[in-house]
Amino acid sequence: MTSQRRGIHLDQSELLCKKGCGFYGNTGWQGLCSKCWREENQRDKQKQIQEDLALAERLQKEEEEAYASRHQKAQSQPTITPFSKFEERKTKEKSSKVNTVTKFFTPSTKTPSKKDAFEAQSSPSPSSSTSRHSSVDSDHATREFIDFLKPLKSGREIFKQCRAFTESMVYKRDMAADELSECVQDFYQNLSDRLHTQFKGSSEHVESVMDEVEKYMMTRLYKEVFCPETTDDEKKDLAIQKRIRALHWVTIEMLCVPVDEEIAEVSDSVVKAITDVIEMDSKCVPKEKLACITLCSKHIFNAIKITKKEAASADDFLPTLIYIVLKANPPRLQSNIQYITRFSNPSRLMTGEDGYYFTNLCCAVAFIEKLDGQSLNLSAEEFELYMSGQASPQRPQSTGASSCSPGSSALGQVHERLDLLAGLGERQEQVMEKARQLESDLIDWSDDVEQKVQSVLESFPPETQNATATTASGTTPAASSAIDSDNVENEHLPPPLQPQVFAG
Repeated sequence: MTSQRRGIHLDQSELLCKKGCGFYGNTGWQGLCSKCWREENQRDKQKQIQEDLALAERLQKEEEEAYASRHQKAQSQPTITPFSKFEERKTKEKSSKVNTVTKFFTPSTKTPSKKDAFEAQSSPSPSSSTSRHSSVDSDHATREFIDFLKPLKSGREIFKQCRAFTESMVYKRDMAADELSECVQDFYQNLSDRLHTQFKGSSEHVESVMDEVEKYMMTRLYKEVFCPETTDDEKKDLAIQKRIRALHWVTIEMLCVPVDEEIAEVSDSVVKAITDVIEMDSKCVPKEKLACITLCSKHIFNAIKITKKEAASADDFLPTLIYIVLKANPPRLQSNIQYITRFSNPSRLMTGEDGYYFTNLCCAVAFIEKLDGQSLNLSAEEFELYMSGQASPQRPQSTGASSCSPGSSALGQVHERLDLLAGLGERQEQVMEKARQLESDLIDWSDDVEQKVQSVLESFPPETQNATATTASGTTPAASSAIDSDNVENEHLPPPLQPQVFAG
């Protein structure tokens, strides 16, 4: 391998919409911005509707021709009453099928009756039970939304529309995620258009209202629309989590990350960036999730600036973001990205720093999914060995300048710690060996002492043993029973004291 290393480069034009509209694109929308994606989606749906209508008309025409031919044949033949009734019933069934197909592809103009409308309102809805048991966050968001709308003339109407829409979304929980997203985006667009007309082009005022609308709606709908059962978001979460876990061996040098974690401020910024991208999963509102991504990105730029002592470039930012994602392994990463893509205010993803940083995060995840040996300046054999865990990256040479930015010193420190641990392991093995030898010596010494005691006992005279046994049994001579028998001065001792009673 050559000493020249190739870093990760991403042209800024690759972040923009493929239609050339100038807005940021998104990998979830096949490289298009939300505006162009919706237009393409609408065209595809209109085309599908036209094809379905043409198919329905063709089927109806074929059924009518078949019915006419059968009717002519029936008139030319003698009439048999039972068979005529059977043929009439069969014809009615076929005509009802044709009408059903026609009605399916024809928009209904029937309006519900007053009775039906009253029954629909009086029947208990899932949203009513949900509101009774709503979470603290949902209640808090509702109060904040009402307080925000109070100064507005149309605040009451806006709240009624938002509440009605969130309650109607409960009935659509079985819809596909893209259809749920389209419903929300249509509501955003229609409400934004009305607000622009009302505020006469005051975009800042409209944007602030739309931010509160998004916060209120998505807090209430979060459990319904985040990682819905109709999608494979959970499967993608597990796949990317497993992928990142398998890439734990990727180093700063391999990604050419211009960050030196030995500097205290840089290390602190890296930790904060990791914390922010992990914290994204704890938020309910798309805007708040995007704020976590933006904070993470700003900490990354700060770490690069401190390390390089100059402003960071886009080529420095993307590999560092990839490194942060690999170290953080954020929970439910794909679900969070899809949730932001589907239900965030589209203008926020198309422009501004939130849109820029989110687009870079999508690129980082796509890079991690397609990461191979060539991307890390490794051979295919080395990449497979590292991925399988059969080998780990070698300690880099300390001599010579690397084409990558600082970070090798931190990696060197890691390898020094690993060498130290290896040395400690060898010393521990030596200590254990000496301990085992000491245990063996103690066993041999104990056996030797036991043998010597036994030999002394065997050499002791039997007569002495019998005398010792007699003394121990208590059958000693009578002279030994009187301890004071030789004391001749006992008779000169004074008499013992007698107790006396004294009167009161």
